[in-house]
Order: sequence, then C-alpha cells, then structure tokens
Amino acid sequence: MSNETLLTIAQRTGYSISTVSRVLSGSAKKYRIGDKTVEIIKEEARKCHYTPSLLAKGLRNKETNTIGLLIPSLENYFFSNLASTVITEATVFGYTVIIVCTQEKEQNEAECLRQLMSRRVDGIVAVPSGHSPKEFEMIAEQVPIILIDRYFESSSLPYICTDNYGGSLMATEYLIKHGHKRITCIQGPPFQTPVRERVRGYNDALKNAGLSEYSNVAGEDFTIQNGYIETKLVLSYNDRPTAILALSNTILLGAIKAISESQMKISDDISIISFDNNQFLDYMTPSITRIEQPIQEIGILAIRTIVKRIHGNSAPEHNSIQLMPRIIVGDSVKNLK
Repeated sequence: MSNETLLTIAQRTGYSISTVSRVLSGSAKKYRIGDKTVEIIKEEARKCHYTPSLLAKGLRNKETNTIGLLIPSLENYFFSNLASTVITEATVFGYTVIIVCTQEKEQNEAECLRQLMSRRVDGIVAVPSGHSPKEFEMIAEQVPIILIDRYFESSSLPYICTDNYGGSLMATEYLIKHGHKRITCIQGPPFQTPVRERVRGYNDALKNAGLSEYSNVAGEDFTIQNGYIETKLVLSYNDRPTAILALSNTILLGAIKAISESQMKISDDISIISFDNNQFLDYMTPSITRIEQPIQEIGILAIRTIVKRIHGNSAPEHNSIQLMPRIIVGDSVKNLK
C-alpha cells in the first residue's frame, strides 16, 4: 500500500502542499496555476501511484460519495438482483454503495441504519423489514432516504415499488381464465405492504369472478420452508387446490419441492404461478409462468431520485412511484376448460 501524501509529493516537486492539493483536486485553473506546474505535479502523482483520501475529502466537502443500501436478504434472488442494479446505476453517478442486510429481522434494522450513518453515507436506499417507520423517519432528518419495494402507509417517506395489487390481480385472473377456482395463495409476512397488496389483488380477482368462497391464503414469510410446509398441507386436503399462487420465488421453490415429494407433476396435477421472475424459471420442466417486477427500472429510479435529493433537488410531486409488472407465460398452468 502506498504511503504517499501531499507532503511527500510537495517535497519531491518543490511546490507547496497547497499548490499540490489544488492541482490534484482539479482546482488549478481556479487558482491560476501554470500548465507546466500542473504537468509536473500530476506526473509525480502518477509515478508514485498517489491515491487521495476519500475520507479526508469527504470531511472537507461534507460528502463521501457513498450511498447506503439496506436490504432484507441476499439469498432472495429478487433482492440480490435489485442490489446489482442499484450498484450499477450508482457507479454511473460516481457513488459507491455500502450494503447492509437485516436478514428480514426488524430488530436488526436500527443497527443497520446506525452502521450506514457511522460511515457518513450521503443518502440511503432501503427495503424495510419491520412494522414501524420511526427509525427511517429519524434518519431522514439527517440524510435523504428513498424506500424501494416496500413502504409504510402511515408515513410520508418517498418510495418506489411495483404495482403489487395489479400484478397479483393479473396472475389470479390468468388462472381463472384457464378454468381454476380453488387457487391457494401462499404469502409472505402479512404486515408488509407488498404482501397485503398482492393478497388484495388475489381476493379481488376471485370476487370479480364470483369465486370468493374459494379464497385460501396461507403462510407468513418469504422463505423456501414456508412454501414447502404450506404446499404440503394443502396437497393433503381432500379438496386440494388445482393451482397455487406463490408470492415470491423463494416460496415457489419450497412449493416445487413439496409437489415433487407428493409424486405430483406441475401443470399435469397442479398448476402454479410465481410472483417474481428469474432466468432459471425458463429452464425448469415445465417452465414457470410468473409475474415479473421491473427490477431495473426500480433500481435506476431509486438512484436517480436519491442523487437529486442529495443535491437538494427533491420533487414533492414524485413522492411515490408505482411501476406495472408484466406476466411471463410458461407451461406451468393447465387449461381446465
């Protein structure tokens, strides 16, 4: 690791520390420093592989060019893909992303936020895991925050998410169109806004078709185990469902395992649709019909919004944005008509 500093470069070039600092910070023209001086100092910096201290620069400018990203899980394909998009877009604007993970535990949320603040991030993009907006609202008084995927109905914190209601309505209507009535919906944490909206879309689709009596919502978290256990249970019923709506890819994987263990085949014996897309779903037999969330658009909008807020260009009329998902049709739904 190089121990080069402004002082060592100043000693070797014969210029003052302030002159060296002004040249290497890009302020040479402002201070009318000659081209020859600039060339000598920059050449010396290149030769000794000088790297400026971003922390020191941040303390001077009150910016660190870092954005915090708080997510519930890196094991969930949706969140890992979302994180990748956020990182890529942040790089375009010259920001480094610091990731912290709550592991879907509300009690970890406050500590994760404290970790980000201790690193003096310029702004935070967050996927909440808990019930309360209190910690986020307190932090929002110090740095800009934008919520993604999940939000708090009782809070004015800005957010960007999928139209979860519309996506679930679309999926359930697709199953009904193919003759399914007994459709089990396996959900994630019931208190989270995306889950509530997806369940609402599911129930409204059944209601609109005169099938409310068949409503069956099960489960309580976005885990493979939840999908496995709830599918095992419903497959044991005498009037088992003809279709399952899994409200995440992780729930889907658990459901697939349970279906296989029950000596049943997807589509032939039971149909299934997943909320969330992933490329591997095309390579399954059969390929899985699913609702694709606009991950790239969410990540790009989140970074562009937070960068504007960091620079004081907030837009109150854009306090919340919902993006419409789309259905990708595979071969996992049997036509019962």
